[in-house]
Amino acid sequence: MREHVSGQYDAELDELRAMVTEMGGLVERQLSAVCEGLATWNADPAEPVIALDKAVNRLEVRIDDACTHIIAKRQPTASDLRLVMSIVKAITDLERIGDETTRIAKMLETLCALPPLRDPLPELTEMMTRVQSMLADALNAFVRVDEARALDVITRDRSVDRAYQALVERLLGEMEAHPAQLRSYHNVIWCARSFERIGDHAKNVGEYIIYLARGQDVRHQGLGAPSDR
Repeated sequence: MREHVSGQYDAELDELRAMVTEMGGLVERQLSAVCEGLATWNADPAEPVIALDKAVNRLEVRIDDACTHIIAKRQPTASDLRLVMSIVKAITDLERIGDETTRIAKMLETLCALPPLRDPLPELTEMMTRVQSMLADALNAFVRVDEARALDVITRDRSVDRAYQALVERLLGEMEAHPAQLRSYHNVIWCARSFERIGDHAKNVGEYIIYLARGQDVRHQGLGAPSDR
């Protein structure tokens, strides 16, 4: 009987991990689509991204319910409890990434109805590339409890912040020089703000991995060196 209960418990934890992986995959699809739309000035990806957000929200609710069940019924030990609590926190950030991509998708529809901007936006391209890689690496690190990769994701958030600040400063100047394109520049800044927040959420997932690996909350303190555990 003890082995049977243990087998059921392991299956529940495996299902929990699988649902997180599924949710992460959906959010990656959303992010990839809006980045492609902005890169090509094409609004076609907007509607699928907005539609996917409902699936992301449903998964968050399912995972949250499953975590509540495990805590209430299984009384997990310290390491398993850290896993469950890390998942509860991580899915909140994944859901918010989905919200940000949906917000970008709606702004993309508005942008594509306006004349394309005359000049390329390398800072925005840099942000899109970096946040996509941060999210992908954060999800891979979560699956593998890869502390070193999680630390790398956390430190890379600074470069996203720098690119955002550089873009905003440049576009404020462009607004003064080209007031006819004010609406376009304004929407690009809001898109960039969403990408900056996506970077923050990917960083948060990295911090939850450190908590899972070390049992240490590093959100408001130095990271230190990766543990040997």
